[in-house]
Amino acid sequence: MRVPFSWLRELVELPEGTTPEQVAEVLTSLGLKLEVIHGSGVSGNLVVGRVLSAEPETHKNGKTVNWCRVDVGSHNDPADESAGVPASRGIVCGAHNFGPGDLVVAALPGTTLPGDFHIAARKTYGHVSDGMICSTTELGLGGDGGGILVLSGELAEDAEPGDDALRLLGLDDVTIELEVATDRGYALSMRGVARDVAIGFGLAYDDPGSPSSGDRGALRGSTSSRTSGEPSDRSHEFHETSGDDYPVTVSDPDACPVFVTRTVTGFDATAPTPAWLARRIEAAGMRSISLAVDVTNYVMLELGQPIHGYDRAQLQGPIVVRRAEPGEKVTTLDSAVRKLAGGELLITDDSGPIGLAGVMGGETTELSETTTEVVIEAACFDAATIGRTARAQRLPSEASKRFERGVDPRLAPVAADRVAQLLAEHGGGTIEPGRTVVGSAPEPAPIAMPVGLTTRISGLQLSAARVIETLELNGCTVGEPADPLQVTPPTWRPDLAGPYDLVEEVVRVVGYDRIDSVLPDAPAGRGLTAAQRLRRRVGTTLAGAGLVEVKSYPFVGTAVFDAMGVDAEDDRRRMVRLANPLSDAEPFLTTTLLPGLLTALRRNVGRGIDDVALFETAAVFLPGASPQGAPLLAPAQQPTDAEWQQLNDALPAQPLHAAGVLTGRRTGSGWWGTGEAVSWADAVESVRRIADALGVAVGVTAADLAPWHPGRCAAISVDGTTVGHAGELHPQACRALEVPARTVAFEVDLSALLAAAPEGARGPRFSTFPVAKEDVALVVDEAVPASEVREALVAGAGELCESVRLFDVYRAEQIGEGKKSLAFALRFRASDRTLTDKETGAARDAAVASATSAVGAEQR
Repeated sequence: MRVPFSWLRELVELPEGTTPEQVAEVLTSLGLKLEVIHGSGVSGNLVVGRVLSAEPETHKNGKTVNWCRVDVGSHNDPADESAGVPASRGIVCGAHNFGPGDLVVAALPGTTLPGDFHIAARKTYGHVSDGMICSTTELGLGGDGGGILVLSGELAEDAEPGDDALRLLGLDDVTIELEVATDRGYALSMRGVARDVAIGFGLAYDDPGSPSSGDRGALRGSTSSRTSGEPSDRSHEFHETSGDDYPVTVSDPDACPVFVTRTVTGFDATAPTPAWLARRIEAAGMRSISLAVDVTNYVMLELGQPIHGYDRAQLQGPIVVRRAEPGEKVTTLDSAVRKLAGGELLITDDSGPIGLAGVMGGETTELSETTTEVVIEAACFDAATIGRTARAQRLPSEASKRFERGVDPRLAPVAADRVAQLLAEHGGGTIEPGRTVVGSAPEPAPIAMPVGLTTRISGLQLSAARVIETLELNGCTVGEPADPLQVTPPTWRPDLAGPYDLVEEVVRVVGYDRIDSVLPDAPAGRGLTAAQRLRRRVGTTLAGAGLVEVKSYPFVGTAVFDAMGVDAEDDRRRMVRLANPLSDAEPFLTTTLLPGLLTALRRNVGRGIDDVALFETAAVFLPGASPQGAPLLAPAQQPTDAEWQQLNDALPAQPLHAAGVLTGRRTGSGWWGTGEAVSWADAVESVRRIADALGVAVGVTAADLAPWHPGRCAAISVDGTTVGHAGELHPQACRALEVPARTVAFEVDLSALLAAAPEGARGPRFSTFPVAKEDVALVVDEAVPASEVREALVAGAGELCESVRLFDVYRAEQIGEGKKSLAFALRFRASDRTLTDKETGAARDAAVASATSAVGAEQR
């Protein structure tokens, strides 16, 4: 809502010296947030000038300009009688739509125009141009920029050279733009904003929308002042209502509780819009169109009641308000033919639909330059009905914006009289002595509000008298003092539906800044769950290993699985389809984290980062063996246990996964040598780090699964169950995915690892006693995995064994065909003593014996 400050000052008698910034601060504290304060962008010496002469001069570039002498009153240069130059200013102007004797607007040196355009005296076309004669576009008043603004009509009356053009044109005004919440529809009007300003400053407020104001026609701004162009307090005298006006029938009173008409005859549709009125609606963000349209828009902005005008000569029979039938059509004012689904609220006559109620009028009864009789409509419509119609037709309008937020149902007669008054006054018409009023404004229901509720909710110590006083300031009616209070909200506040809404009204007026910021005491015994602690441990572990965490969208398409080389029968291709995907190329929920990580890797490499290590922990979505849709439940009651179970069964499984991708070097190059490139072993080691952090023992065996290289892929298992894979990506997958060759990746089922983690797992315990070192080299068949040999060594070494690490693999003829030698470093340590050579040797021999028994190993 854009609020012209000068208009606001007419509705509220603000203290002298009050600035727009102060008003905006008060309104923000009351819940009407400031967006921006708009100025005209014009400052300095902008004055009225009378053109004394305009001599055309054609220059060698072919352009013809006018060398003008302009009388600017007290700002004139002295006369030069010897040269025959009167007291005036010399100005060069390239426009030709004005001449001697015209009143124009002159920007003298020192003036600033919109766009931070500074005016100064400058030499051009052989003259010193001492200012500029302005067009409407240059002044920021709109228009097509077709020529100079020539003052005429009421703007020219009593205007003299040298007068302040800023005030004359309203350019000295500022506009406060507010963000209005959906539950504060009353603030989409000057009436509503002015009421809040009066409350905020503690001022008296005379409501321009009260029925008494409308009946006597004493609304401010009813007549333009001939001396200043501003509205005066003179009013048009109405005839007493003595009968019905245009006939109206309302077939759905719930959707249209009030419908009012008034008629103005003898109206001159070509009469100009008063300058003060046009300035106000333009400052409020609307376009001046014609007198009739401008007046209806003005009253809507003033009171918040949308108005529509019909050309009575085009109406055929009575106006009927009814619901639309499926397939009906209406041509709206934008010349669009709109097909209706049925149920929309229509305005009709004997010819059929002539408008969408509360949204937009129809083309067939539109006011035109030949209109002489205007039927004014002011009605109240159901907010939900108007909102649905506007959205279904994709036709938001200023009217629908107000109706769908709730319009004061008592405003219709006042607003209709107000429009009739202005049309008759400025369009030369006569108000017919009758008013049609169908229906009546529904009375708001009283709300029971406990006296102490405000204190209990806000913490503010407010007496009952203070609460009552504040509610009455907001227009509420409070019954006899009792507990609970019986509070009837005003008709313009449909959002006040319960006692807590009333509490909010009291607190916003008293001041949110008076509420102490007190945090509640945290209950003892709370904190992270065991699963949360373990998940954080996984992230910390991977970050400590040099990987950077990323978050990817969980949406994929089938193309990425084709690029990864995943078989058509692979379970990872069984995905949950989204009903309304963000992109048709990615309509599924992902079953693996690798697509998102590889996309992030490709983006980083594309931006010049060669060494990248990324990881992500997130849920994947796995449909069940027979996926089913969620049941549609009745909204009137809570779901039963069986229905809850149906809903849960319809959800896909969502296990947590941890995945990572690495490319480039894992150690940097420098004076110490060339950096080491990442390999499949780094992917496997990342998984081992996760498992070690969780206290879970994992097995690593060779595997073959896309998108990994068949010879460089490892399956990760827990107790014989595969929980993930790690290794180097297949060269074809790297090319298809546009990532560097030799990129490595890992992905594990983190939920399975968390489930296998021992309860109360702690970090390793360290002994202060020295470690005993033993190395063994074992010859085994080529087909025996090193992990099985390691497991056998660990099993035989006993409780003194601290670690077993493979540090060398050797193949040679002397070992034998189909054989390999695996060298392991065994470390032994006791927590309470220094181990003897005998104890260390026995443990080593037991480990070797276990390996011999388990995998047929022979010690070298």
